[in-house]
Amino acid sequence: MAGPGTFTTAQSSGSPVGSGPLRRYRVQVEDGIDMSAEDAAAEIQGILAHERSWAAHGRGAFQLVSSTADFVIKIATPATADRLCLAEGLDTRGELNCETSEGVVVNLRRWTQGSPQFDGTPAEYRHLIINHEVGHETGIRTHLGCSGPGELAPVMMQQIKGLNGCLSNAWPYDEHGEYISGPTV
Repeated sequence: MAGPGTFTTAQSSGSPVGSGPLRRYRVQVEDGIDMSAEDAAAEIQGILAHERSWAAHGRGAFQLVSSTADFVIKIATPATADRLCLAEGLDTRGELNCETSEGVVVNLRRWTQGSPQFDGTPAEYRHLIINHEVGHETGIRTHLGCSGPGELAPVMMQQIKGLNGCLSNAWPYDEHGEYISGPTV
């Protein structure tokens, strides 16, 4: 699936959520796909404001803006995502998301279909996408592995590549506010 490679920016803004360094983000959706940039921005804003997400635990404060931003979250067709990611040296093979120097590139296929390895709905998988890639945006450069069979997979685990006995998980923190970690891979 290919799009024109041009984007519409959500004309949405919100109040900062969370504590820690403020990171302003803008949401863009590739033109020609059946998705409202404003709806995508509202969903992403809700994910980042969730009580188990980064903002709720001091990793950073996040604010949706429509103009000058610290990073951009782009939702792009697989072909455009591949082109944007490959420009940064990342081969996403029409399947993966990535972090670039400008921000986050979300593969439309993953946004709408989820992942076969993730035991949850596409909407739940979108939570994982945003939390994982924004985790990189906050400075977490390493990926984590499964800490043990039956444990929640860390959000910084590349769950699309397999769970290795862990349970699918879309959040950096558990219901008690504990960071879900695992061994560095």
